[in-house]
Amino acid sequence: MASGEIIIREAREADLPVLIAMFAADPLGGHGDTIDPEAYPDYVRAFATIAASSTQTLYVAEWDADVVGTFQTMITTSLNARGSSAMIVEAVQTRADLRGQGIGAQMIEFAIAEAKSRGVRLIQLTSNAVRKDAHRFYERLGFKPSHLGFKMALK
Repeated sequence: MASGEIIIREAREADLPVLIAMFAADPLGGHGDTIDPEAYPDYVRAFATIAASSTQTLYVAEWDADVVGTFQTMITTSLNARGSSAMIVEAVQTRADLRGQGIGAQMIEFAIAEAKSRGVRLIQLTSNAVRKDAHRFYERLGFKPSHLGFKMALK
């Protein structure tokens, strides 16, 4: 990685334009993200919901004062596994021109440390089936493919 330290911090509403642009530029995401100004209120509403939650956190990775990555964590507690909690990591994104620089690894390592500090028993994530590079990345960090996920779009 080039000079400068990666800082992981909670996202601020002012970060939204950069985050939206990262998601919209992702050709594999398929989530309908767009930089169209008409969609901006949707992102503001989502940010407000996340920011108000005690179990969700949206983070950004900053490098030389630029936002270069993002991820979101959610803590969920279930009755099974003796009532333990799990951390779900979602929406992991590194700016396309900076992939392979160690930013993603630092974000995931931060999430793992956060989960451990909260006494979480398990950290889990899903990855689009076509993202073979991402799968190798997560496995290199110690994640194991263990479950088959299912989704149903409701809109």
